[in-house]
Amino acid sequence: MRKTPCRRVFNFTLVVFAFGVLALSTGSFAQVGISVSFGPPALPVYEQPVCPGEGYIWTPGYWAWDEDDGDYYWVPGTWVLAPEVGFLWTPPYWAWSDGAYVFYDGYWGPHVGFYGGIVYGFGYFGSGYAGGRWEGDRFFYNRSVTNVVNVRNVYNETVVNNNVTVNRVSYNGGPGGIQARPRPEDQVAARERHVPPVRVQTEHFRAARTNPQLRASANQGKPPVAATARPAEFRSAIPARAAGAPYHPPANRAGGQSRNMSERSGPAVHPNDLPPVQRTAPSSSGDANRDRKYQQQQEKIFAKQEQERQKLQQKQDREHQQMERRNADQTRKQQTEQRHQQQTQQLQQRQTQQQQRMQERRK
Repeated sequence: MRKTPCRRVFNFTLVVFAFGVLALSTGSFAQVGISVSFGPPALPVYEQPVCPGEGYIWTPGYWAWDEDDGDYYWVPGTWVLAPEVGFLWTPPYWAWSDGAYVFYDGYWGPHVGFYGGIVYGFGYFGSGYAGGRWEGDRFFYNRSVTNVVNVRNVYNETVVNNNVTVNRVSYNGGPGGIQARPRPEDQVAARERHVPPVRVQTEHFRAARTNPQLRASANQGKPPVAATARPAEFRSAIPARAAGAPYHPPANRAGGQSRNMSERSGPAVHPNDLPPVQRTAPSSSGDANRDRKYQQQQEKIFAKQEQERQKLQQKQDREHQQMERRNADQTRKQQTEQRHQQQTQQLQQRQTQQQQRMQERRK
């Protein structure tokens, strides 16, 4: 019998823990160079879209931080093709550390590593991944926790949750956070070869960052785009059914401004580290035709600059992957990062000059 398409719902009860600060000893792939003084909202309640085809791995949604806006924004969950046969996705997570919330980026690798004990759902229940497994060069999906239709590589395996109730808290440690520590297998996974988020993932969270409706202050923890079948395809997206918990904006939002961590202090190294390309306000010279022409030129430059950033980021991502495959030594990696930083600074300088020239023409 043909299975009728459906959407599985990740809907758990919020449980707030009242424990002290958790001292983390993680082996996460990469720590983004920011920390925030107030924690991210709870994970929203949403449905998983149907898997678009074989080889796609579910990457759960999460709250990211926009330094320019001083607010969290939701990066929708989505299906992504694995970059290599046998690779799985370790989700990013927030953790309380040294009096602030610190972000640890996700990565691809042979095994799923530590992701803070966060219960993202759909196979990510705090540790490991129960949504599927590789058998040779083919990925098999566990239909009991993932939404797959018209995919032949499937099996049914009941996932037993040891907790009576599962919470939607989106960070590890600290006041009210999840109290989980890395397991020995998580430490082993941290030392394996890793691949950073692939190009379509960077495009996906860039699209999320530029969507004002995905900011926590706008959607109150209930994003209108909670999940997508493919990265950055927001038009046919699935909205959140509910916020994971009542949204309480921080009393002092200005106090939530992020600070650079030692790993990423100084100039941007990669295009993804740069602030978003800024559109200027619409011109109002009194000449409608002139204002319209100026705005069209601005949009053209904006699109070109976004394309240039994506192209350079893709090139640098490929170089990172090549170094990982070749097990490059630390000296080679440092040289590559220095070259990437120089490329990114040159790009930023060129784009700033372009914007300045446009401003001068407006006068």
